[in-house]
Amino acid sequence: MSDTMKLAEYLFTRLNQLGASAVHGVPGDFNLDLLDYVEPSGLLWVGNTNELNAGYAADGYSRIRGIGAIVTTFGVGELSAINAIAGAYAERAPVVHIVGTPDRATQDGQGRVHHTFNDGNFRRFGQMHAHVTVAQTSLRDPLTAPQEIDRVLQQCLIYSRPVYIEIPVDLVDVPVRSGNLQIPIRLPEILETPAVSDAIRQVLDKLYAAKTPIILFDGECRALNITKDVQSIIEASKVPAWTTSYGRGLIDESIPSFQGVYKGAFDEQSVQDFFKRADLVLVFGPHFSTTNSYALTAKPESDISIIFTDTEIEICGQVFRDIPAPLAVSKLLAELDTSKLARYSASALQSLPWQQTQTISLSSMPKDGKISHCNLWEVFTPFIRPGDIVMGETGTSGYGVREMRTPPNVRIFAPVTWLSIGYMLPAAQGAALAQRQMQRQANGTFNGNANSGRTILFIGDGSLQMTVQEISTMIQHNLDVIIVVLNNDGYTIERAIHGLEESYNNVAPWKYLGAPSFFGAKEGTFTASARTWGELEAVLESKELSDGKGLRMVELFLDREDVPKGPLAMLMGKEQKRTEGLKIKPVTIP
Repeated sequence: MSDTMKLAEYLFTRLNQLGASAVHGVPGDFNLDLLDYVEPSGLLWVGNTNELNAGYAADGYSRIRGIGAIVTTFGVGELSAINAIAGAYAERAPVVHIVGTPDRATQDGQGRVHHTFNDGNFRRFGQMHAHVTVAQTSLRDPLTAPQEIDRVLQQCLIYSRPVYIEIPVDLVDVPVRSGNLQIPIRLPEILETPAVSDAIRQVLDKLYAAKTPIILFDGECRALNITKDVQSIIEASKVPAWTTSYGRGLIDESIPSFQGVYKGAFDEQSVQDFFKRADLVLVFGPHFSTTNSYALTAKPESDISIIFTDTEIEICGQVFRDIPAPLAVSKLLAELDTSKLARYSASALQSLPWQQTQTISLSSMPKDGKISHCNLWEVFTPFIRPGDIVMGETGTSGYGVREMRTPPNVRIFAPVTWLSIGYMLPAAQGAALAQRQMQRQANGTFNGNANSGRTILFIGDGSLQMTVQEISTMIQHNLDVIIVVLNNDGYTIERAIHGLEESYNNVAPWKYLGAPSFFGAKEGTFTASARTWGELEAVLESKELSDGKGLRMVELFLDREDVPKGPLAMLMGKEQKRTEGLKIKPVTIP
């Protein structure tokens, strides 16, 4: 390798080293020179239909691959993407946002150029991004640019959150020292201190003394890089373990002690009673947003909880600081003596429904019965295979996929906190691409197992209309994506919250199955629709759907007030009663 290389080469080579084998984005006049170096650096350029979609796609890519990247142009482009970057920050997706900016002379001279407020201020957009990224740099000096790039990328990996890099157009092809590329970017070395041993000793003392311990693991386990050790603790301890929507698919859900998603006040009474009888709850990687914790009703009481977060362990209210989660969890696993743990009797576990629940066969459903959420997610379960990525958009789809029993090695994306409707479709493009690249690099395996290579997206008609253009990117890159559109005639989740019969919750009636053709899919691309269980059975039996390649699309028709059980059903019931009370009742005159 030469002692020097162009600055853009350095950046894209670093991304390639870290596993970002693709760059999403949209070309613009301030990033065109920068884009010249993407493919020569060994990366795939994915040109999205707009910057918001590119941000969503990079987010989905990063959650599978470990890091993602997006390139936009200054001002108009980066602000189009900022909603996606904010969502990545909220849900800890490691996305690198690279922005091509005007040359340094124009910025220093406060030039009145396009894509600005025409006031000579070139810093406001970077200042905006400082609130939604964990690290930022505006490259100005070729001598320090490599170090700045490495610093920001390391922060992205440490915190599993977005970062922001500005590159002026006149710096793109300036030579920089390349020697740092010989030194991999690594996470800082974790140093064990006496505080770590003291904290773990207290954790073990509490655990051994507990009569009814349970485990709750959440989605930030991925960001903290503790998923494998948490799974090992669950397997070794045999302690009943629940997860959240955010944690679905992070561990092998066929483990006998796994009990599904804990839904707090919305769970079955037997599960609530079991959970509340626990005298100790080990909590790993918590993300207690209202959506992820069922209005906080799934959050255990702090006085019986031991909580592992980024750099702290909270033991029944007492906080031990400066203890990185990977060190704490690995030490807990290494020192755990399972012979000292309380054991549940078989009869005590019989009240828990997750392992006993059987899937519902489509053949048992009435052929002419209308499809409804009541059984939809159970009958879809046999369609899911090991290695699939299953995604449920904010709305009825997101609440539905939470209920699915899936085989091992299935990743599930469900709404967590940001809940920007339309996110899941571009994220499915990014996730499907990441899966394919990882599969090819692993010679047909994904996460160590044979991989079907399918990404299955469940999305409502309203959400689909937000980001539908990204279907064209799926087609362009021949990605193996199955899109299941739940056509419930509008924003059903919003109807449940407020405005059951209001026109603002309606959407235009599109011909959704015409989308593949409109966006350039080859003739004969699989599309199908179903209104009844019999029609759905015929669709799911199609080998072209289950075993085909490329884009496939299915449209299911549901009633506009039909929702999955749980919070949405409660909200819908309340809104139906409220709406009924607003109606003018006829007065009978005697």
